[in-house]
Amino acid sequence: MPELPEVEITKRGVALHFAGKRLLSCTVRQPRLRWPVPTEVQSCVKQVLHTVDRRSKYMLMDFGAHVLVVHLGMSGSMKIVSASTPWDKHDHIEWNFGEQVLRYNDPRRFGSVEYVEKVPAWESGFQRFSKLGPEPFSDAFTPESFFKATRGKKVSIKALLLSGVAVVGVGNIYACEALFRSAIRPGKAAGRLSRAEVAALHVAVVGVLAEAIERGGSTLRNFQAIDGELGHFQLHCDVYGREKQPCKRCGAIVKRRVMNQRSTFYCAQCQR
Repeated sequence: MPELPEVEITKRGVALHFAGKRLLSCTVRQPRLRWPVPTEVQSCVKQVLHTVDRRSKYMLMDFGAHVLVVHLGMSGSMKIVSASTPWDKHDHIEWNFGEQVLRYNDPRRFGSVEYVEKVPAWESGFQRFSKLGPEPFSDAFTPESFFKATRGKKVSIKALLLSGVAVVGVGNIYACEALFRSAIRPGKAAGRLSRAEVAALHVAVVGVLAEAIERGGSTLRNFQAIDGELGHFQLHCDVYGREKQPCKRCGAIVKRRVMNQRSTFYCAQCQR
């Protein structure tokens, strides 16, 4: 699933190529995504794409009075192609800005495109955003706020990271890597972490996500950047995907266990 780094990279690519340009047409070839694509998306036609932002794993295409909220789901991606390029099998939506168009491709169709009228403070009332925690690179995400979010929590620290309540955007790969860097066992109850452990994990979360963005995200199955480039963060992982291989820090064998139906990789020697 594309996580925060992958969505951030997609957002930057869309903004670079299309921000400030007028949308000439919008073609919805397959409206049956996770939720039906609303007909109101046509309200953005003939409007200028002012900005492209991100909230957690959602990309926000701001057309002034209207905002399209895009989620890439499990297998979605955006790509920029010339207007004459034939549609691929899993291309479902096209935004035509002239010589170049933006297409949404999603083999599994778990993604979504939603229409929102842009009124003051619309984000606070948008259902998908109501339970999201702070952005990892924002001033709202501090060691202290993170520590408070762990207090009284009996769930594992990895489950808390994935929930998006304490901080958004930490997917499975990035949770495994951040916990390794901070030497914390994934199954440890969040409420049992000391202030020092939470502070170390805070640094690791920010560092891992920043590095993933710098490396173009992670490409495990379908994800590619808007220009077709594949991410390569997964090639530099310390523990993720390295079951039965020696730990890069201590040489012990990296282990794998399933937690909350997700593969979790860790070093039992380094992480306590």
